[in-house]
Amino acid sequence: MTRLFGLILAALALAFALPIAAQEEQSTAPYAYRQLDDPAKEARAMDLMQTLRCLQCQGQSIADSDAPIAGSMRSLVRERIAHGEDPEAIRRWLIERYGDYVSYAPQISSLTWPLFAVPVALVLLAAVLLRRRFKRGGAL
Repeated sequence: MTRLFGLILAALALAFALPIAAQEEQSTAPYAYRQLDDPAKEARAMDLMQTLRCLQCQGQSIADSDAPIAGSMRSLVRERIAHGEDPEAIRRWLIERYGDYVSYAPQISSLTWPLFAVPVALVLLAAVLLRRRFKRGGAL
């Protein structure tokens, strides 16, 4: 009877220990979950964090993500803003470190300009074609 009781007790202990072991560790960065004391600096930090993509999550900014890397990035942004660094300088540094993917506001470069130019060219072409069509008196 005591052996059965010991097995049941061990099974219960294991059942309660597994969810604790499965939980993901939160970021230990100092400003990951703590706001800056200055509301103006915190607003600048939040504006920047909304435009930075979490590298682990799909479609979430670092402001919205609970991933440990997002917590570390939030802390880094807040620390640099607290020390007076310009948000665009922080964005450039993060892009240098993690690549263009980290920013929701893509930079126009020699590689990305077609992504911006082609839609504009297609809209202009459509406008020219529609104008010519209506100028001739034709109907759609």
